[in-house]
Amino acid sequence: MWEGSAPGARKPGGGPGFFSKDVTSMPALPDDLTQTVARALEEDIGTGDLTAALVPAERNARATVITREPAVVCGRPWFDEVFRQIDPRVGVEWHVDEGDFVGAGALLCRLAGPARALLTGERAALNFLQTLSGTATTVHHWVGLVQGTNCRLLDTRKTLPGLRTAQKYAVRCGGGTNHRTGLHDGILIKENHILAAGSIAAAVVAARGAGTAVPVEVEVETLDELRQALDAGADMALLDEFSPDDLRVAVAVNAGHPNGPIKLEASGSVTTDSLPAIAATGVDFVSIGALTKHVRSIDLSMRFE
Repeated sequence: MWEGSAPGARKPGGGPGFFSKDVTSMPALPDDLTQTVARALEEDIGTGDLTAALVPAERNARATVITREPAVVCGRPWFDEVFRQIDPRVGVEWHVDEGDFVGAGALLCRLAGPARALLTGERAALNFLQTLSGTATTVHHWVGLVQGTNCRLLDTRKTLPGLRTAQKYAVRCGGGTNHRTGLHDGILIKENHILAAGSIAAAVVAARGAGTAVPVEVEVETLDELRQALDAGADMALLDEFSPDDLRVAVAVNAGHPNGPIKLEASGSVTTDSLPAIAATGVDFVSIGALTKHVRSIDLSMRFE
């Protein structure tokens, strides 16, 4: 039904399922990478780069990219694809691997090729690299807070528009685990679904009757609702805004139920201060929207030599 691995792996990889993670390799690249880059170039270049056109077409140049702060490097394939689409004559020589943690001032790569192409692609390429590295670096920090537990961090659908698959990839680069990609590959029955269906049991029955081979997860707000989800045969329960004490009780209820134990996910108002205590309660997952929603890009610099 789902696939997981221990938290904190430096170079995790992807796989199918509601939750995808595999520590044996880097994540599989998203199928829409080429299209994502094409859209970014279209919005930036439009009908043409008027400023780069001031440089003689025959002029070549060299440039370097450095990071001004510590970071988990993520986004190399998008960076490379920007220049491949603009002018395949641009060469990129990387000095770091995808998923590497580097310090401030580290040389990430060198570029050489037509000056116009380097100038035109600079912003789009850096946007991808700094944003995805920012996501991976944030995840790396949060993952470190659950070391020593069996809890794993999940991302959410709270991603930047148009960068869903790219940010999900970056989460895996940072050592996190992907929740469902979207509404199409997993069923998460939340409060409004329950109200519309009439009850937790009715919603789960409807989910089972839909004929889709995906996990069924139910969001619960009380221990009684958790018992209802277990009675209904849910595959997983999302424990929303539970205190650490209630989470420990929920873990015990889950373990002792005839339909249990199922996987438990804690969520809601999670902070870096509260995360260690939540992870220590015995829940399987903690989902955090901030992993992809509150992203601060890494400070990178591309300079011509």
